[in-house]
Amino acid sequence: MKQLYDEISNQTASTITKKYSTSFSMAVRLLDKTIRQDVYNIYGFVRVADEIVDSFEGYPQEDVLNRFEEELWISLKIGISANPVINAFQNTIVKYDISIALVKAFMKSMRADISKKVYQNKEEINEYIYGSADVVGLMCLKIFVKGDESRYSQLEVSAIKLGSAFQKVNFLRDLRQDFEDLDRTYFPNIDPGNFKDSDKDLIIKDIESDFKIAKEGVLKLPKESRLGVYLAYKYYSHLLKKIVHTPANVLKENRIRVSAPRKICILLLSYLRHKLNLV
Repeated sequence: MKQLYDEISNQTASTITKKYSTSFSMAVRLLDKTIRQDVYNIYGFVRVADEIVDSFEGYPQEDVLNRFEEELWISLKIGISANPVINAFQNTIVKYDISIALVKAFMKSMRADISKKVYQNKEEINEYIYGSADVVGLMCLKIFVKGDESRYSQLEVSAIKLGSAFQKVNFLRDLRQDFEDLDRTYFPNIDPGNFKDSDKDLIIKDIESDFKIAKEGVLKLPKESRLGVYLAYKYYSHLLKKIVHTPANVLKENRIRVSAPRKICILLLSYLRHKLNLV
């Protein structure tokens, strides 16, 4: 019966991924089937935690997050959870011996979203980005290399840079929503209410630097994961290009999106490059 419950838990994590992010789920489907479900399990967990702090407005968010985290630690201790999302996640954590320090860093950043609204300096925002994005990339990397510690160490820095780049792109495209709806300012010394092209250019330069290092690691990933991660990289690279060509005054009022036809085009081109051994 435990096997049936684990299957239902996995299905729950997969459904959350597909419903919340068509772009990410598209990339996950390009991963080898031997690792695909575990990535769904990671995303399902982090998505729910993120929703608690972002969209559970009007509910006792801190209490809900406390219970969510408490159930996580209990599940890791006893090996099961009545919450299907947590059950799937803890199964993957144990399966790949993923560091609990990564999970703690993630929960710390999620907790910061409840109370912290302004990041004053680079150290503060780097710590937040590490917990909210970089560690998720590192959890996935442990899956991609199937627990190979040597390969994990070789690709660790590039995985961190890719997570950082993705998060900063999200910050830029969600600038208005974060500022107006959630009252958050993620970029130190930048006023979202008076966002200028010079501010945007400075942030983009930082993201491009992250992407440059990240790409080196993407191309060195095992074949089972390379195409899926490369697609995510290309999608976010295209998103960044759109942001580059969007004036700051427009960016702070509108969320930049990639159209469905363009997503398909990026998918097909990525697949073609992969088949031609260009990735």
